[in-house]
Amino acid sequence: AGHILLSRHVADDLSEYRHWQPYLHDLGECEVKHGLRVHVFYLYKDGLGNPEVPEKLKQRKGSKHAPALRQISAPRWPKRVLIAALIVAGSSVVIGPLVFFHRAPTPMARAPAHEAAAMTALAAIPEKSIAVLPFLNLSNEKENAYFADGVQDEILTNLAKVADLKVISRTSVMQYRDAATRNLREIAQQLGAAHVLEGSVQRAANRVRVTAQLIDARTDTHLWAEHYDRDLADVFAIQSEIAKTIADQLQAKISPGEKVAIEKVPTTDVAAFELYERAKALWAEATDPLRVKEKLPEAAQLLDEAVGRDPDFLLAWCLLSGVQGTLYQTGFDHTPGRLDLANAAVQTALHLQPDAGEAHLALAIYYYYGFRDYRRARSELAIAGRTLPNNAEVFLYTGFINRREGHWEEATRNLERALELDPRNLFILQQLAKYTYQPQRRYRHAIRIYDRTLTIAPGDPLTRVYRAEIALDWKADIKPYQTTLATLIAENPSTASDIDHPDYALCERTAAAAARVLRNYPHDGLLTDYGVNCPHAYWEGVVARSQGDLAKANAAFSAARSELEKTLEMQPDFAPALSLLGVIDAGLGRKEEALREGQRACELLPISKDAISGVALAVNLAQIYAWTGEKDRVIEQISAVERVPNQLSYGFLKLHPYWDPLRGDPRFEKIVASLAPGS
Repeated sequence: AGHILLSRHVADDLSEYRHWQPYLHDLGECEVKHGLRVHVFYLYKDGLGNPEVPEKLKQRKGSKHAPALRQISAPRWPKRVLIAALIVAGSSVVIGPLVFFHRAPTPMARAPAHEAAAMTALAAIPEKSIAVLPFLNLSNEKENAYFADGVQDEILTNLAKVADLKVISRTSVMQYRDAATRNLREIAQQLGAAHVLEGSVQRAANRVRVTAQLIDARTDTHLWAEHYDRDLADVFAIQSEIAKTIADQLQAKISPGEKVAIEKVPTTDVAAFELYERAKALWAEATDPLRVKEKLPEAAQLLDEAVGRDPDFLLAWCLLSGVQGTLYQTGFDHTPGRLDLANAAVQTALHLQPDAGEAHLALAIYYYYGFRDYRRARSELAIAGRTLPNNAEVFLYTGFINRREGHWEEATRNLERALELDPRNLFILQQLAKYTYQPQRRYRHAIRIYDRTLTIAPGDPLTRVYRAEIALDWKADIKPYQTTLATLIAENPSTASDIDHPDYALCERTAAAAARVLRNYPHDGLLTDYGVNCPHAYWEGVVARSQGDLAKANAAFSAARSELEKTLEMQPDFAPALSLLGVIDAGLGRKEEALREGQRACELLPISKDAISGVALAVNLAQIYAWTGEKDRVIEQISAVERVPNQLSYGFLKLHPYWDPLRGDPRFEKIVASLAPGS
């Protein structure tokens, strides 16, 4: 029989199942093709594979034969992932490059240097790939930095319209803006690009000088360089010229439609262009609900000014729609009026250029956030993708739709493709780990993504605390969370409200943790993952209830109820608000109202319509059943939720006070035990 050789990653995946562990054998580090050293395992059982170590590997210097793979306990993963890894027969095969290429976005995960080098070597970087690095601002006025960013951004945007190229997205390249020195070979490897474009912009009065140089980062060879001295009004033509020249230098095939798109200038008004770039910078900084509230109202104002100066400025209209839609979606202003502003902006863009990919992308986002109309959003994304082949957002939102529809494998593929185009985007990295792998109990995958993220942003507090939370979710181990949280707050006390999530804190089950929840939680509330602002008073009620102070709990829940009622007065069928109101009423002992509200919320937004928020509302309904003494119904509800990816982890069920009414019930304890590591 032929040998089945596995890379370390695939062996780790298989070892998640106890019945495979005895059949996995560690060969140690072996030299394979081109002198590359890879950690290899081989598999055999009951006629599958070959028990003898391959002769070629025996002969290779450095091959080590260890008795067996260490036993590892782990969560349940989809069997089809493992089956796909095992469909190998015939002569010896190393299952490794396939997995590495699939994981091409993760070569930066924290690992020993030789493993990181191997992953980089295995990552296939396309010949026609490029990263357009931030252009230096050589102007005396530092405020011209936005202008320099705009020149670079427009060149990048034009190149990204060429399907024959791989172009790294703006978010990732902008991280090199303030680098004192640039190691282009290292940067190119980090970004997965063969070529790098550098440049500078100098603006004085009504003149502008733009310089640019194209470098093959693999060999440090300068392929092309040019400088342009023009009138300021010609800057948009310069951007198009540079993009066309670079495409020619890379021998990219350019379709007639792509040529027209590259030659089309975004605006003829330099001031409008600068307003747009300032708004775009604010947009990039709005990475969470708190920053949305800080940054996006100003961004909307800047964009209003930009389109006021140039009503034909398509990109400004598209971004304005996205800004207004985000203000609606995050709950900052979840009103029909705000949604109308988003629609007006995108319809203006479509009227200006009906075939523009940017306009169809904006319309897709409008349908996605505004109406959860995934069918129409997907259709618009398909149109956008035809003219925006390198736009990471097209793949990102396609992945979001896959995820909301419960198609988790497709979601993962699209998010990984988005990450390939935008490999240093913390938002995409966190979306993969926190909201894609963790709900599926794929904790090892999540850890790898978090470790990779920490090589990019070692001090990022959210990533550090997310990684620590995995031990709680996976193994009901609270200590890493406690230690990491204490360290982060000691480093910067102002981050406490961002990183100390009440649900994790309450799993500590101590008076100190309860007091910390109330101290750190924002007094004006915080947006939940399912889209409604949760008042501070709600957590006051939860803490008091867990401590047995029912009078204090009732007072707090009553205050929270008043806040939710205000929201529901304006939006009576807003399912997230109705669901949270049901939980509050359960805490108040208003059983009939709580059951009606929780069930109605799940009818308005079922799991079949939204596999993310719908699941969250289903979990809320389980909490309502638990708090109102409906034990049979809560067991049934939890069992139903556990059939799909969700946030009801082993640690959450085992430790959180929400589920105290169920402790000791054999049915509940059986569910908890079924989620334990290695079960």
